[in-house]
Amino acid sequence: MENRKNLYKPVKIGKLEVPGNLFLAPLAGYTDRAFRRISREMGADFTYTEMISSEAVVRGNDKTLDLAEKAPNEEIYGIQIFSGSAESAAGSLEKLLPFNPSVIDLNCGCPVPKIIKSGAGSALMQNPEKIREIVRALTSLTDIPVTVKIRSGWTSDTINYLQAAEMALEGGASLISIHPRTRAQAYSGKSDWSCIKKLKEEFDVPVIGSGDLYSGEDARRMLEETGCDAVMFARGAIGNPFVFAESKAVLTGESRTAPTEEERVEAAFRHFDYAVAYIGEERAVKEMRKHLCAYTKGIQGGSAFRNRIVHGTSVREYKEMFDEFLGSLRL
Repeated sequence: MENRKNLYKPVKIGKLEVPGNLFLAPLAGYTDRAFRRISREMGADFTYTEMISSEAVVRGNDKTLDLAEKAPNEEIYGIQIFSGSAESAAGSLEKLLPFNPSVIDLNCGCPVPKIIKSGAGSALMQNPEKIREIVRALTSLTDIPVTVKIRSGWTSDTINYLQAAEMALEGGASLISIHPRTRAQAYSGKSDWSCIKKLKEEFDVPVIGSGDLYSGEDARRMLEETGCDAVMFARGAIGNPFVFAESKAVLTGESRTAPTEEERVEAAFRHFDYAVAYIGEERAVKEMRKHLCAYTKGIQGGSAFRNRIVHGTSVREYKEMFDEFLGSLRL
């Protein structure tokens, strides 16, 4: 049990100390303020925004800047940017730093073709020197920590995460997080945790592991098997922000019961309320459908509820459906 207690620990990122090592990954289309807020409530120690286009920020796109707004319970948080050039990355800082982020993270892992065509995301894995150039431009303009999120490589024939990490550290990065799949894999197949272990052995810098994390036991295994400093939940937290409290209990040896079906639905509704407050009724009704489907997966009557919720068009309709669904669970 003593070993398990040692698995939950603070993480030092430059001058910043995060109180624990359970992170929410930046996820485009998911980790908005509402999701980050409920994840923090449920025990996430650190959260990142959705990735933000440096180019759009430089051009003065207000909708893009909205992504940088912090939730009220985010005393510390990171803003993730994507950029294919040092100029746009540096240029975006002037408008991002007033949001008071604790960390600026550079995305070097997004496999989406549109992002890659701009020379950003995992395209940077094909040009590690560019990672160094961008990170150096950022660290020369701010004293808050700059972190970098990478993949294992472009394809299985070009595994170069160690070189990418070295270039990031030469540029002044304070932490490396890795999703050990290649760009070619995208989100398919299995992540190769041995890359996380090798990265941690190779460099004296905090390393965060990601990939195939869906439970507290997964978090424990990754920390024990790889020696990484922290774990970063991505898809495993969608519809299940409870995974952070579960993971803390597993890592500290504490007992914890799984959330009831009622608690899961109540959390979903609270998440929905936050979304309405931040982005308005019309957008929240549409964007929360994917979250609500995830929250209710595996719950008795969940399929019928999901079939109804995707046709909801207002807060009033959603509330009626939630109340009816909760009522059925309490029978």
